[in-house]
Amino acid sequence: MTAKRIAEGVYYTGTIDWDRRTFDELVALPRGTSYNSYLISGSSATALIDSTEPSMADELLRTLEEMDAEINYIVSQHAEQDHSGTIPELLEIYPEAEVLGTPPCIEFLEELLRIKGNFREVRDGETLSLGDKTLRFTVTPWVHWPDTMVTYLEEEGILFTCDFFGSHIATSEIMETPEDFLREAKRYYAHIMMPFSQMVTSNLSKISKLEVSMIAPSHGPVISEPELIMDAYAAWTSGGDGVVIAYTTMHGSTRVMVERLTEKLMELDVGVRPVNVAEHDTGEFLTELVDASVLVVASPTVLTRPHPAIASALYLVNALKPPVKYVAVMGSYGWGSLIESEVRKLLSNLNVEYLESVLVKGLPLEEDLQRVDELAMKIKGVNGW
Repeated sequence: MTAKRIAEGVYYTGTIDWDRRTFDELVALPRGTSYNSYLISGSSATALIDSTEPSMADELLRTLEEMDAEINYIVSQHAEQDHSGTIPELLEIYPEAEVLGTPPCIEFLEELLRIKGNFREVRDGETLSLGDKTLRFTVTPWVHWPDTMVTYLEEEGILFTCDFFGSHIATSEIMETPEDFLREAKRYYAHIMMPFSQMVTSNLSKISKLEVSMIAPSHGPVISEPELIMDAYAAWTSGGDGVVIAYTTMHGSTRVMVERLTEKLMELDVGVRPVNVAEHDTGEFLTELVDASVLVVASPTVLTRPHPAIASALYLVNALKPPVKYVAVMGSYGWGSLIESEVRKLLSNLNVEYLESVLVKGLPLEEDLQRVDELAMKIKGVNGW
């Protein structure tokens, strides 16, 4: 695509992947994505910030050729291949270019891409002069790999953040901030940043000292109102007080319990979101967990264990570590159930308190549903609604 000017001497040179529908064979991308890179042309040198996914290499190289760019520096803010994968081709065209990154990033580049080059490690706070433009590097580890850093263009106040503050949105209006972009940014946060919420908080504090006029991430649109996304991140890292019911059902018995719990919680003015994990993509489920303090796991029994769809969902919960404080287990079984003990094993990474389980043999009777009502009252009580 044609480069887009975003400030004096600063150009968006990203590639847009309109049709991609999954990322890492895990994350659903209902709106596609983009792999953003930026060319910064100073009076004495030019730097390219990040590259693109290898499959989109030709598009980036064509854009740079049309710009007749001479690149002196390639800034690699994060070594994962969707941002670094075209560096080998870039070094063939610009063999004199110096590749800059944090020490872990340089190590990753050598290992992931199997390349050797004119690499230079940068330190936290180090600056790079391009003549009339100055880049300042701030090391921001674990958003979301140990190698990550952001780059601040001092004269324009533009903060280039790679995955930090990103969103999976393919749009031709890359310089516009879509009204609903926070929903996609939250979905992105749930998958990518949630396991590292403490480090996200630390890095938010670190960059809060900068006067930022614009945030230029490496996925999704440029964000012209930085406070929108920075305030959202501050809220997401703080958790919330919602209830998420992760459920599936085989013959309807578990659904009866889920519907009763949902109805009762709503009567009690408790925010609740039931998600049938067998019918929704994981992104919807995980996004809801960003604001959840209570997770209810509701599953039928399959060979004494939770339904595979529930087990798969809990595997992700255990890995992504949402801010859940309480877990409750519900379900229906035929001849035997180990669901409660299995759920505890599947969520072994979470530091949570378990509420009393409601497990029912067969279709729940009214006395079973009364126990569901009691669970609802307990949930209301523990979170102080």
